[in-house]
Order: sequence, then structure tokens, then C-alpha cells
Amino acid sequence: MVEEFIPIVMFIMVGVVLVALFWFRYKARAELQQTVRSALERGVELSPELVDRLGAAKPPKGKDLRLGVIWMSLALALLLCGLAIPEPEALRGVLAAAAFPFSIGLAYLLLWVAVSRHDVEAD
Repeated sequence: MVEEFIPIVMFIMVGVVLVALFWFRYKARAELQQTVRSALERGVELSPELVDRLGAAKPPKGKDLRLGVIWMSLALALLLCGLAIPEPEALRGVLAAAAFPFSIGLAYLLLWVAVSRHDVEAD
């Protein structure tokens, strides 16, 4: 009976985390809009640079590199778990599962290289 609640609680918690994430993003944007409104009501002029900075948060420069390293580390961890299992069929399954985070990590690393080269050429 108790084992039946484990997947139910897991899916409920995933839902709670997603709702909390969206709610906190909504609250942050609402507070930002309220700050801009109160500044405009007081007669403070907002420069276009400030509006751009407030409107769209830009990701950090090394975000693709960090995400690529994290995904590659996850693939490596899956590979090591597969090597720890003595059955060869289990290793094949774990390697198949490790191919997905490896591919995602490789894509992030390639994006990081492409963006880094683009930034160097732009400077």
C-alpha cells in the first residue's frame, strides 16, 4: 500500500517545484514592473540602456560551458555506474542511457566554442 504512494508523491513534488518556479518568476517580473511604474510616476527618466538591462536578463558568458560540463559529467557518472554492474547486458543499457546526456553536453560545448569564436571575431 505504501509503495503505491511513492510515484504519486514524486509526480506531485515535480508539479509543486514547477509551479513554485513559475510563481517566483512571475513575482520577480511583477515587482520589476512595479518599480519601473513607480519611477515613471515620480518623474524619473529611464535611459534606454537601463530599460534593456531590466527587460531581458542576459545569461552569463560561460553558461554553455558550465551546462556542457555538467551534462558530460552526468554521462560519465552513468558510464561508471554501468561499469560497476557485472552484467554485460546492463552495461549496454546504461551506455544507451548515457548517450543522451553525452549528446546534450557535446551540443552545449559546441555552442560554447561557436559563441566564443563569434565574440572574438566581433571584438
